[in-house]
Amino acid sequence: MRRLPHVTWLSTFEAAARHGSFAAAADELSLTPAAVSQHIKLLEETLEMKLFKRLPKGVELTDIGQAYAQPVRQSFVDLQTATDGLFQTQKKTTLHVRASISFGVIVLVPRLHEFRALHPEINIVVSTTVWSDRLNDATIDVDIRYGNGDWPERDIWQLRRGHASLICSPQVANSLKGDPSQLKNADIVSIVGSENDWPRMFGKLGVDSAVPPTWISVESSLLALESLAAGRGIAIVDTLFTENYVKRGDLVIPFEQAVPTTQNFYLVADPDRKIRSAVACFRDWIDAIVR
Repeated sequence: MRRLPHVTWLSTFEAAARHGSFAAAADELSLTPAAVSQHIKLLEETLEMKLFKRLPKGVELTDIGQAYAQPVRQSFVDLQTATDGLFQTQKKTTLHVRASISFGVIVLVPRLHEFRALHPEINIVVSTTVWSDRLNDATIDVDIRYGNGDWPERDIWQLRRGHASLICSPQVANSLKGDPSQLKNADIVSIVGSENDWPRMFGKLGVDSAVPPTWISVESSLLALESLAAGRGIAIVDTLFTENYVKRGDLVIPFEQAVPTTQNFYLVADPDRKIRSAVACFRDWIDAIVR
């Protein structure tokens, strides 16, 4: 590979090309105009090509100089971007957070700007999963996990005690006519792992009939809610996830009764000491917003 010109000469050339003036480049670089002229001369001799036309008043890029200025400028921009990205961020703490897809999409990401406003020194990287029962990915610092809390990690904090309510579209709610017994003919949308919520809900509502067959099963609350928003079916969903759908009028809660969820959300961490304070900040914030 051909040896590149000295970076100082390239820096001087970039400034002179941008300003269209050796004197202005000298001011920017804290050099004398003579030094700028010398750098340009050495660069031209190395490249064996004139980059500037020397005019009675100032200088002007030659065609080849104009063509060369663009990639040289872009190279310095790329170098600055790489330097900032790789080294400035080391002054901050990066926290890799994993959450269930429902929690991540409905709860975490829409409010993450609030955390960043409180803690600009902490960079958050978010990933999602449907089910997780261990920190089997070395890149994950914090896991927002749904279950019983009986995992092998050292640091586990329960975030909330959940409650779940029936939820459906306004049209389906109207068809129920405020009568829980109409649920015996409902199109049940069942969330995998929460099937036992239905007999408990029927008992809570005093419905003396068997739960109808499941119309459709989905693996997450997010999928259930989006399915309901299409206009058919009824599901039992943690109230943590239903609030925005109800506020927007997309879905309604047809009966006030709710049942405690059989499992709950926990924050799980196995941090090294370097990020312990960042984990504590995130834990306090997420605990406050889900209460």
